[in-house]
Amino acid sequence: MSKTVEQFVDAIIASGTYQPLDRIYVTNRVLGLVGDEEAVEAKSDDLLDVVDALLATAVKNGKIEDGQSDRDILEAELTDLLTPTPAKVNQEFWNEYQKSPEDATNFFYNLSRKNDYIKTRSIAKNIVFDAPTDYGDLEITINLSKPEKDPKAIAAARTQKSNTYPLSQLAIENEGYRGRLGYPARTNHRIIRLTLGGEPWGFQYSPYAYFSEHAIFLLQEHRPMVINQHTFGNLLEIVRLFPHYFVGSNADLPIVGGSMLAQDHYQGGRHDFPMMKAPLDRKIKLAGFDDVDAGIVKWPMSTIRLSGDTPESLINAATAIANNWQHYDDESVDVRSYTDGERHHTVTPIAYRRGSKFVLDIVLRDNQTSDKYPDGIFHPHQDVQHIKKENIGLIEVMGRAILPARLKTEMQEVKHYVLGEPNEMKDYHKAWADQLKAANKFTADNADGIIDHSIGEVFARVLQDAGVFKRDEKGQAAFDRFIAQIK
Repeated sequence: MSKTVEQFVDAIIASGTYQPLDRIYVTNRVLGLVGDEEAVEAKSDDLLDVVDALLATAVKNGKIEDGQSDRDILEAELTDLLTPTPAKVNQEFWNEYQKSPEDATNFFYNLSRKNDYIKTRSIAKNIVFDAPTDYGDLEITINLSKPEKDPKAIAAARTQKSNTYPLSQLAIENEGYRGRLGYPARTNHRIIRLTLGGEPWGFQYSPYAYFSEHAIFLLQEHRPMVINQHTFGNLLEIVRLFPHYFVGSNADLPIVGGSMLAQDHYQGGRHDFPMMKAPLDRKIKLAGFDDVDAGIVKWPMSTIRLSGDTPESLINAATAIANNWQHYDDESVDVRSYTDGERHHTVTPIAYRRGSKFVLDIVLRDNQTSDKYPDGIFHPHQDVQHIKKENIGLIEVMGRAILPARLKTEMQEVKHYVLGEPNEMKDYHKAWADQLKAANKFTADNADGIIDHSIGEVFARVLQDAGVFKRDEKGQAAFDRFIAQIK
């Protein structure tokens, strides 16, 4: 037996998923996956380097094609050997929960990292920096972690039969799914089962996390996203169960919603977002909700913060806000709840704890389009789309930009341009780059800092575009009119 296979079998036995008596059985399982010819030697004793060597061995032995899709599927099959069964993972999670909620999530998070379900090496490639703005330090990320589509897989998929199982990448049936061309491998995937609002839900981590302990809560039933009283109750129940986590929901309409509206789900984790740190601009009174502390947040998107000791009171107040907003019109600021029978209003809710108090931030959303703004009146406008044109979902609402990978190389070309060096800068950056040149004296030492700072300012503008009541006198007066009629 090769050293590489032996190293991996040692790790499997040490993980506790199999016992020492199982060594021969486990060895043959590994050899069956990678081939029993001489293995490629690992670069180090690091577990992921050992797995990489086993993947190279499988290619060498003709067990898989040398393509990303085949490698991902085999990697998940190998690391599944390190992973307890779903029943054992759930048993251990809830045993740890008896010690504390934090012990439970630490167990599950560490397991999901160790078995490479959470792609730690890929996530480490992301570019992350803070950018000071009038709304505090916004968090800027250029997302480089998600793999590009494999050309071989794209070509092969043309002849692949249509497959509708699992129904989506958020379906609970992904647990243990082998994967296929064009669909991710999930053999090593585990989901914690829990009950919310009397219904079965699952809790998992995101493989390509956008922030610390990026969690996903998904309804077991296949049902489209909806924001209503039930949603607010579920979010507050999650932060009761896991007081060290926040949780929120994308809006349930296109343009202002997330990318997966067909499956009801929430996102949460252990992260304090800029919006959560933002102070109140002013306190407000909500008629009939005297036991709820409420205020308008100093934030570019129109956000009402509710806090109190009693979740039921927050649920009722949030429901009143959402129900009123769904039918609210104010033509003076382009706010229209319906046009031609199409609904435009919904909310993005976020729940978290501050000591013993429960907090629920309600962000007002409007997905209208117009001739002037065909992508959305309250969507990044065209002059900032060179940096960000995609939907402004939950994570970005809270002040963490998820910017496209193209910006890594494009910003280097912008840097060359502003320094007067030969460049291949995209035309759509020119107006912005010319403004930067006019406002700054660039040197090789300061160029990156100025560009990063400006990206932060652009992202702040993106959030301002998405705000329904602008942060000027007219907009805030309109916001107050909306608050006054809630009941």
